[in-house]
Amino acid sequence: MTSGRPVVAVLMGSDSDLPVMAEVVRVLEDYGIAHEVRVLSAHRSPDAAAEFARAAEGAGFRIIVAGAGGAAHLAGVMAAHTTLPVIGVPLASSPLSGFDSLLSTVQMPPGIPVATMGVGAMGAKNAGHLAAAILALGDAELRQRLRDRRTAMAEGVVKASAGLAARLAELLKKP
Repeated sequence: MTSGRPVVAVLMGSDSDLPVMAEVVRVLEDYGIAHEVRVLSAHRSPDAAAEFARAAEGAGFRIIVAGAGGAAHLAGVMAAHTTLPVIGVPLASSPLSGFDSLLSTVQMPPGIPVATMGVGAMGAKNAGHLAAAILALGDAELRQRLRDRRTAMAEGVVKASAGLAARLAELLKKP
């Protein structure tokens, strides 16, 4: 899935969101999933945002990941104009540290769902993993890469635990 037409659209409300939304891209690239990145604003470019959402399926996209802060309506606007799965990433770009973004992304009206991730970089990473899991439903090779990654994570936890007693003993020696 690495080459060819992008299947995941990664959108953000402002280019200042790029450092966080780059985490979505990093995960997609690790899985070899073709993607496209754009800035679209639900408020500053509403016509362009709605047009993108309406045309996304015809352009070959299968999933839209949308990150926004403040009122965070980008994911909702996408979901209102397409039947593709939309994954929302609330961003902490306001004085409310992302709580406003989280609520406006998660509280969608019935029938217009947005799969909402956690606020910030952790949520962006999980958006990439969820997009991969959705795409893996129809791709056995991708499904195996998901399994391999989970196995590697589990092995990392076991390895970290094995050295924990020695690390704790060192920490307890320090004043």
